[in-house]
Amino acid sequence: MAMFNNQREGGVATGVNTETFIGPSVKLEGTFTGEGDMVVEGMLVGTIATKGDIRVGTNALIEADITATNATIAGKVKGNVTVHAALKLLATAHVGGDIKAASLSVESGAVINGKLQMTKEKVAKEFVRSEVADKQKIAHSELETA
Repeated sequence: MAMFNNQREGGVATGVNTETFIGPSVKLEGTFTGEGDMVVEGMLVGTIATKGDIRVGTNALIEADITATNATIAGKVKGNVTVHAALKLLATAHVGGDIKAASLSVESGAVINGKLQMTKEKVAKEFVRSEVADKQKIAHSELETA
């Protein structure tokens, strides 16, 4: 499978550091938190928070708020996107939500429908840490009540 040799899948490079891979035929709903890199090629509804990087493939559909260190988006995201470092929107990206990032790269053809806030890396990094911690607490509470 390409995710183990840095080939491109769905317009987004995958690599050996990928901790979570959501394939193109997968449809998930819920709160997803993690420490490592994530690749989404399928459909996800809920929230996504990682201290690593997230990559959204060309055919992916995400209806969720995303929090990550870096993000590359080639598919469709309906929700707010917060990254403490670099956000790259490829030509096929569609983002319907507010964006907070320290650095932003937008290829010709990408669509953004929302507000854009450029943040200093240190402030954004602290925000990402607290955001991930809050989402992990919520997920843990949901598991205890289930």
